Order: sequence, then structure tokens, then C-alpha cells
Amino acid sequence: MRAFKIILLGYMGSGKTSIGNYLKQELNYKFYDLDNFIEDKWDLNISNVFETKGELYFRKIERIALKEILDQKAPMIISLGGGTPCYFNNIDYINNQEGSITFYLKSSVESLSNRLLHDRKNRPLVNNLKNIDEIKGYVNKHLFERNKFYFKARYVISTDKKKLETIVSEIKTYLT
Repeated sequence: MRAFKIILLGYMGSGKTSIGNYLKQELNYKFYDLDNFIEDKWDLNISNVFETKGELYFRKIERIALKEILDQKAPMIISLGGGTPCYFNNIDYINNQEGSITFYLKSSVESLSNRLLHDRKNRPLVNNLKNIDEIKGYVNKHLFERNKFYFKARYVISTDKKKLETIVSEIKTYLT
């Protein structure tokens, strides 16, 4: 199997971090969760940055962090933030990196909304939404705006009603 830079993208709650961690164990690759990398490197809380400096400021930092990680030559797995592919031509930048292979972890609005409902307290963008209908409306709107970027991924992996092992196995079939 060739060494790759495996890039996982998709909406929040699609399983990027869980799948990335599982792939890390399977492939023995370095794993980066982009949001965690940013928080650790810049010693900041992303929610606070959004509130105090705004999204554009965060997206600039995010691009710098993404470039720093991708500039490394080693095989790796990167779990992007849900909005990362949608700014500064990031998805095109990623797709043009030597050895990079992008996977859109596609989940239905129903699946995403249910996951987010149960994890609202850890999701600042949805923690103020009161019920499943508000979350579905929010997710639907975002997916409508972001799908044109998500579908630029090299491969689309449907995650609905699949076990983690099945999704990882499916991703591994493309790594030859």
C-alpha cells in the first residue's frame, strides 16, 4: 500500500475524528484533528475566537495550520473542520497536494441532526438550537451551501447506518 495524506472532510458530526482515530490505529499514520491542532498550537479556544474575533479571523488561522500540516512529507490522516474545505480554495489546495486523497464522509441530514442533538453542549454552533427541527433546518442550510465543496473530494463515503469498521474498511479499499 502506498503512503498517502488521507484527508477526511464532511459536516460536523459526520464522524471525521472517530474515523481518523480508527484509521490511525489501522495504518499507523500520524493523525491530526485540524481543530485540535489549532487550539494546541495557538493556545486558543475556537469557540472564543469565533465570538471575539469572528469567523474570517479563524479561517485565516485555519489555512495557516492546514498548510503547516500538509507541508510535512510523512504519511498522515487529517480530519478537517466542517467548514475548512469551503474557504480560501482550501479544497482545491488539498486536492492538488502530492499524495493527498480526499474523502467526503457523507451523512444524511437526519443522521447528522440526531448526532448533533445529543452532542449539542460540545458543539458551540448548535448549542443554542432548541430542538431537532431547528437543528435539521440549520444542517440543511449549511449542507446546501457546503455540498459544492464537499463533493470536490476524490471519494464520497456514505456513513449512514454503517459501523466504524465498515467505513474504515471502505476507505482502505481506495488506498492501493
